[in-house]
Amino acid sequence: MTGFRFETTSASLHILAMAFMLCDHLWGTVISGNDWLTCIGRLALPIFAFLLVEGYFHTKSLKKYAGRLFIFALISEIPFNLMMGGSIFYPIHQNILFSFLIALGLIHLNEKAKASGKLSLRILTGGGTVILGAVLGLLTMVDFYHAGILTVLTFYFFHGKKWWCYAGQLLCLWYINFEILGGLVYEFALFTFPQQGFALFALLFIWLYRGKQGYHSKPFQYFCYAFYPLHMIILAVLRILLTS
Repeated sequence: MTGFRFETTSASLHILAMAFMLCDHLWGTVISGNDWLTCIGRLALPIFAFLLVEGYFHTKSLKKYAGRLFIFALISEIPFNLMMGGSIFYPIHQNILFSFLIALGLIHLNEKAKASGKLSLRILTGGGTVILGAVLGLLTMVDFYHAGILTVLTFYFFHGKKWWCYAGQLLCLWYINFEILGGLVYEFALFTFPQQGFALFALLFIWLYRGKQGYHSKPFQYFCYAFYPLHMIILAVLRILLTS
C-alpha cells in the first residue's frame, strides 16, 4: 500500500492560476477595497510563467504554440484595454500574453545557444537575453513590464528539481517582487511585508508539480486560453453597469 502524496498537475496549476488572476482582476474592477483579493492574485504570474516554460519543453510544435499565444494576445488586447483603461485604445499598457511571447522567444534563443555546445556562447546568450528581456519589457510596456519577462526567465534558467533550482527560483522571485516591483507595504508588529511579496507563495504549488499533465482535452486547452479575454470583457462590462 502506497502512502498518499499531494501533488499538483499542469491542469490543476492552470485552474489555480486562472482563479488567482480572477481574484486580482475582481479587486481591480468591481470589488475594490478588498486587499486580500489582490494578495491572492499575486500568485497568478509565477504559476503562469512556470507553465509557459513547461509548455516550451513539452510542446510538439513551437510555431503552433507561439501562434496560439500571438492570436490570443491580439484577441485579448481590447478586453485588456477596456478593463485596465476603460477604453478600446490604451497604448500605455499591453496584455500579459505579449510578455509571454517575448519571453518565449528569449527562451528559444537560449536553447539555440545550448545546442551549439559552446559554454561561452551559452553564458553570453543567457546574460544578453536577461538584459534584452528587461529592455523589451520596458519599451513595449507589456503587463508587469520587465518583471513579467524576468519571472519567466527565472523558471527557465532554474528549471528542474535540484536544490539549487529551488534556491534560484526563490531568490530571483524575492528580488523581482520585493525589489523591482515593491509597491504597497503592510506593516506588522515585528516586520513589514510588500503586497507583491505574496507572489512567493506560488512556489508552494509549483514545487508540488511532478511533471504530470492531469486532465487534458482540446476544449480544456482552448478554455484556458479563452478564459483570459472572456473574463476581462465580462468584468469591464460589469464595472460599466455598476458605475453608470
